[in-house]
Amino acid sequence: MLFSEYMVADVCQRFWQVMADGGFITDAAAAVGTYRGKGRKWLRATGGVRPRRGRDLQGRYLSFAEREEIALGRARGESMRQIAARIGRSPSTVSRELSRNAEAPGRYRATSAHAAAWVRAERPKPGKLATNPRLRGVVQEYLGKRYSPEQVAGRLRREFPDEPAMWVCTETIYQSLYVTSRGALKREQTRSLRTGRTLRRPSRKVGQRKNRIPNMVNISQRPAEVKDRVVPGHWEGDLIIGKRNQTAIGTLVERSTGYTMLLHLPRGYTPELVAPALTAKLQTLPEAVRRSLTWDQGPEMRDWQQVKAAADIAIFFADPHSPWQRGTNENTNGLLRQYFPKGSDLSVHSQADLDRVAAELNDRPRKRYDYAKPDELISHLLLPAA
Repeated sequence: MLFSEYMVADVCQRFWQVMADGGFITDAAAAVGTYRGKGRKWLRATGGVRPRRGRDLQGRYLSFAEREEIALGRARGESMRQIAARIGRSPSTVSRELSRNAEAPGRYRATSAHAAAWVRAERPKPGKLATNPRLRGVVQEYLGKRYSPEQVAGRLRREFPDEPAMWVCTETIYQSLYVTSRGALKREQTRSLRTGRTLRRPSRKVGQRKNRIPNMVNISQRPAEVKDRVVPGHWEGDLIIGKRNQTAIGTLVERSTGYTMLLHLPRGYTPELVAPALTAKLQTLPEAVRRSLTWDQGPEMRDWQQVKAAADIAIFFADPHSPWQRGTNENTNGLLRQYFPKGSDLSVHSQADLDRVAAELNDRPRKRYDYAKPDELISHLLLPAA
């Protein structure tokens, strides 16, 4: 293998540390004295996953700088003991290095020696997903259902509590997806993940502008039971916006179960269109799960009092620039972007399409419910009274 500066731990790990600290590729590349194009090449080669090799190296490993000193010492005709004393190593360490990594007897170069040591240190070990076809098949099935790797790992422990061979950690799934050398899962399956990215990268969320509406009831006036998430029937709502801000889909998420319903808005999201559609959707719910609704301060909710009266539900509004006050809904909207990408025309989807997506979302296991599914948690509440 040809030598690359990426094999030098001081270069490789410094590059990744800048990326981990929130820097851009240009910043990380500049920090190690290279250019953006090469940084992108390093990212693609590893699938965006920081390599473990070179992290927290123990003192027994020779660095590239030490190998350069060995090469210089040999060129000057120094003995092994002289070289060892100069770099602070034992003579036996220098002797082993020269016997293992010299290109030929009496010919030693730091670059070729470091490349040889890099390859030898790899010692690839087959991953659990590569050696367990049954486990791999289940993981692929769940990823095909758009479960996140964390949901897959949690669900496996729930479904196979007495079979450790069928357990796998979240990071193993990510490594198999993004690192080609792990080889168990195809990188194409990253399209099933929430981001759809083929490279791992830090997530950056952009806040949305919040618009006040008249006569609203602030979130501070919500009953304490809403915050506790114990009593079902308290919902969070919002819109996901489509192409050129002209199309939208309404989203409703129940706080205690994560159960999701989607609102069909094929002709836009003006107040005149949102209020009747929202009312009709809420009226499909039994009274037991129709207690309150928390929305952001979007102008589409101008006629919220009509919705409140017609659907017999209390409505509250979150503070401006405070998406965490509707965290369940914000998270669900992120999941929905797997199905309805930003910039797409949302009017092409029928109510049947939205119901299908909601059903698939409600079939996903959730970590905060010990990997139970929303439809498992709410099904008995949606059944008609006997």
